This record gives sequence, C-alpha cells and structure tokens, in this order.
Amino acid sequence: MGAAGSKLEKALGDQFPEGERYFGFENFGNTCYCNSVLQALYFCAPFREQLLQHYANNKADAEDNLLTCLADLFSQISSQKKKTGVIAPKRFVQRLKKQNELFRSYMHQDAHEFLNYLLNELVEILEKEVQGTTTDNATSSSPEKIANGLKVPQENGVHKEPIVTWVHKIFQGILTNETRCLRCETVTARDETFLDLSLDIEQNSSITSCLKNFSSTETLHAEDKFFCDKCCSLQEAQKRMKIKKPPHILVIHLKRFKYIEQLGRYKKLSYRVVFPLELKLSNTVEEYVDIEYSLFAVVVHVGSGPNHGHYVSLVKSHNHWLFFDDESVEMIEESAVQTFFGSSQEYSSNTDHGYILLYESLGTR
Repeated sequence: MGAAGSKLEKALGDQFPEGERYFGFENFGNTCYCNSVLQALYFCAPFREQLLQHYANNKADAEDNLLTCLADLFSQISSQKKKTGVIAPKRFVQRLKKQNELFRSYMHQDAHEFLNYLLNELVEILEKEVQGTTTDNATSSSPEKIANGLKVPQENGVHKEPIVTWVHKIFQGILTNETRCLRCETVTARDETFLDLSLDIEQNSSITSCLKNFSSTETLHAEDKFFCDKCCSLQEAQKRMKIKKPPHILVIHLKRFKYIEQLGRYKKLSYRVVFPLELKLSNTVEEYVDIEYSLFAVVVHVGSGPNHGHYVSLVKSHNHWLFFDDESVEMIEESAVQTFFGSSQEYSSNTDHGYILLYESLGTR
C-alpha cells in the first residue's frame, strides 16, 4: 500500500494530524467484520486512550487474552514511525478464533455480534482483574455475563455493588422501562443497562424517528395484560422505554437483517435510514433532554444478503473523514457519508449501507 499511503499523505499534506497514524488491516479470509469494527474503536478517542493506558500500566504481568491482544495492536499502530501503511492484526484474530468457535470459520460473520462479544469480553477481563486485586478469595462470585450488561452477583442473598470498569464508563447507558397501570395509574419503573441500542428500521426514515419508535408507548391488553402489584391483578397498562442515563459513546445498531417467515430465512433490509452528523436525543428523561452527539464512525455492510458481503468503515479523525477497507485507507469528503444511508427503492445497485453508528456525546464526560 505504499502508493495508496503516500496518496493519503499527499491528500492531507501539512494538515496531517500531529502524532496520528492511519493504517489499514490485512484480511485473514473474511475478517473484514473484525477489521471494520477495530478501526471504529481505534478512532474512538476515550476507548483508545484508556486501552493504551491500561496496557502501559499492566504490560509487565499481562496474560494473553483479548484485552492484551487488542491493546498490543493499538500500541503497534500508535508507535509506528511511518504515518500510513498496513498492519496484520494476526495475534488478535488468532486469539479471537481460539476463544470463540463462532469466529473460527471462514464464513461471513456479523460485525455487530463481534462488537457485542468483544465489549462484553473486555468487561469480563477487567472485572476479573479488579476482583483479583480486591480479594484473594478465589471462590468469590464473579458477575454473570448477560447480553449487553451485567447481572449483579449475590453473596449470602445480599446484592453486591456491580463493578464499573472503564468500558462501562465509556459505552454503558441506562434504559428505564416504565409501565403505567390504566386502572390505578401506578407507574412501575425497571432499569436496565445497555452497551448499544438495536433499532428497528423502516423505509425512508431517520435515526430520530427510529429512536422515537423505540420509545413509543405500547398498550398491554388482552393476553398481554400487566400484573399490577397495587391492584393485585392483571390490568391493562401502558408501557414505554426511555433513556435514563445516556452513554458517553452511543453505539446504534440498525437491524438490517430480518427473518422473513414466508421465505424461511433472513433478508437484508436496504432501507434508506438517514443518520445525521449531529444527533439530538429526545427520548431521554427530563434531566438529559436534547443531549447532543456527534457522529465519528460508521461500520458499513456491503452486499445484498445477510450471509455474504463485505464490511468497511468510515471514520472521522481530526475533522477529516476517512474510508477504511481492509488494507486500503483513503480520504473522503464529509458529503460522501450520506451515500451510505441506504436505498429508497427495493432493488438498487447501491448495496453499501450504514449498519453500526458510533456517536460521541458533546456534553461533559
């Protein structure tokens, strides 16, 4: 990639950010799902910062796991003498395949499943480290891993405080599920944590409308009635989901792969969903009303179906947008981001669609 690298350096000229590195990743046979997500995470400033800091502090006695392999890769990139080039994330990919058989084959993998697995895995490693330093009791209960969050362990029937890692501080938000009994008007609220939001999508819609639908009020009646503790019986109720605590980095997953009963298989929805460069969250509790976010990375699925295709990523770095496609890195105009919204017609030659969006809060951390 010497020519492509020098082309990127030429394009940026004296605007090349001081100390920044732009490196493509080698593909080890359908590992584009991994490459595209890792590029998005590398340009997630708080994540890179914390990972490199953690690595520097624990290098001496670091055991071989996904956290150290990822930190080693990020450290390799940031310490390169050249400004651009290609790096082989071999150690990380080998560790990933060794640890999870799902990623062992050369089949097309899902970038969102990988991101979810990686973040939960990093959380588990960091929690074990904290437990290792706070207790010598090897039999102490470790938090149970559940999708997108933690189940707080119990000790002798008493809830222990969950461990909050730096991954939580960056990506974790809190949703509150409010259910209002229509007979006695009592509101029951249940909180749950999330590391990303998976949104249903519709044709010719926007992230804002998808978020509104996510938080729309649903009436529970007939067979879906709610058991109200105050009425001590099943009652009709209204239910809605709100964001109680927005995360610093908001990860939005667009549900582009839908199971179609009649076809008996998954189908890719190529719907046009507009994702703005600046996003205002309106489906929050009063305290965080209209919190603003700025888009800094998009993982794009290229292809017409769920079981084949390719992943690339768009990344904003120092006010420039870059396009990462495995080994290749090039500069793109900000206006080019909108070409990845999706297609307004069912059958279109454009199969490059935004799949995972990463936004950073413009508020204080």
